[in-house]
Amino acid sequence: MLRVVSWNINGIRSPLQGAVCPESSNCANVTVERTLEELGADIVCLQETKVTRDVLTEPLAIVEGYNSYFSYSRSRSGYSGVATFCKDSATPVAAEEGLSGLFATQNGNVGCYGNMDEFTQEELRALDSEGRALLTQHKIRTWEGKERTLTLINVYCPRVDPEKPERLTFKMRFCRLLQIRAEALLAAGSHVIILGDLNTAHRRIDHCDAGNQEYFEEDPGRKWMDGLLNNICCQSGSHAGPFIDTYRYLQPQQEGAFTCWSVVSGARHHNYGCRLDYVLGDRTLVMDTLQASFLLPEVMGSDHCPVGAVLSVSSVPAKHCPPLCTRFFPEFAGTQLKILRFLVPLEHKPVLEPPALQLSNQTQVQKRQNKFCVRLTRSQASQASSRRSQKNMTSYFQPSSSHPQTSSDLKLPTVPLVGTLGTTETPEKEAIAKVVEGEIKSSGAKENKEVLTSFWKSVLRGPFPMPLCRGHREPCVMRTVKKAGPNLGRQFYMCARPQGPPSDPSSRCNFFQWTRPN
Repeated sequence: MLRVVSWNINGIRSPLQGAVCPESSNCANVTVERTLEELGADIVCLQETKVTRDVLTEPLAIVEGYNSYFSYSRSRSGYSGVATFCKDSATPVAAEEGLSGLFATQNGNVGCYGNMDEFTQEELRALDSEGRALLTQHKIRTWEGKERTLTLINVYCPRVDPEKPERLTFKMRFCRLLQIRAEALLAAGSHVIILGDLNTAHRRIDHCDAGNQEYFEEDPGRKWMDGLLNNICCQSGSHAGPFIDTYRYLQPQQEGAFTCWSVVSGARHHNYGCRLDYVLGDRTLVMDTLQASFLLPEVMGSDHCPVGAVLSVSSVPAKHCPPLCTRFFPEFAGTQLKILRFLVPLEHKPVLEPPALQLSNQTQVQKRQNKFCVRLTRSQASQASSRRSQKNMTSYFQPSSSHPQTSSDLKLPTVPLVGTLGTTETPEKEAIAKVVEGEIKSSGAKENKEVLTSFWKSVLRGPFPMPLCRGHREPCVMRTVKKAGPNLGRQFYMCARPQGPPSDPSSRCNFFQWTRPN
């Protein structure tokens, strides 16, 4: 069996990356190795890694028992990016970054690019510069004993920003390039699996709020998926694409099968989300070998959950990893010196001088004595200078040089301290006086503190109590408008409960109130 898993982890360096544990647990120390082991897949495809080559560390890239491949964003740091981890038993024969072939190396390429004449070189480079696609090609053996080629396309499709209409054009051009490459691989005789975050909820059943969206089916991303997928359950025959949605193939009417939720609104608590992550396989592969397709909503650590599929084939590992493998990176392979290498102190062996050049014991003793004399002279000079530079109190009471001095041993009378001028008291009385004085000071400090506290409370009254929402009569939460517009930066109150279906009374109500009038 071959098990493949896809997961948008929302940052591979995040403390919550790979948090394969209950939501209440502390998952900050869970490593990538632990994540891969818990997912239990032969091939794990990760999206939105948000890592570039310069910040990729060895613990993230090199995992024992796996070989990994990364694609990075070349336009922005900490943005996009995909990675594929393959068990050594599923080592690919080829690996390639991008869909256009512009970033492909000379050796170990997947190939089969199709006709891309409708794209310019600048457009192809821009589409692949965000690190959104990674291809690995594997050898598989069917239950009949026949060897076939299987190509996995790990993809992270762009998200459409309503405030940036040009991103919709970018997304559709990226999807078009993806389809051309996938169909070219199919035409070359390879099985193909497209898996990852497509950033599109295909059907109404895949969205929690599809009924309230106008022109749901008219979305360009959904129309593209209609042409890509072959819905064998559709009697009209309108969906006749070369690929099949593995999850809907086995569970066509399953509701609430979501893979992405809003973290800010806490929508995951009520499973109020959408299905954006898919495992798509070519028609022949799915109908002949698909055994299971699953979602893992119990796996926390991201705003997405993992999805996967199981195929009744076995992997035939390659003898050597493709050149794109992170094992061959100079910084990880030991062929590139790191700056820490120059900062480690090295052990120096003592240099033995020839006997002829060694000084005699008498000469060495004389040198030590000279050094000691120099140090002593310097210390005496420094003490003398310090005495000259700093005066003490008695120097101001010395007799003037104009007056005759009767005796060199003349001493000034000492002035008694103020405390000693009074009558000498017994130790018991002194102790009682100290206790009384301390009590007076403490009581005065308490009174001053109380006065200051009451004063500042009258001036700074603190935040006003939160209003109660009308739906549940519970304290609200305060949010800030982040969307560009006239209300940017304004604060408002809303229901504190997690977002959910409007029919669910335990979910968030529609209470809204500005903190201050406009």
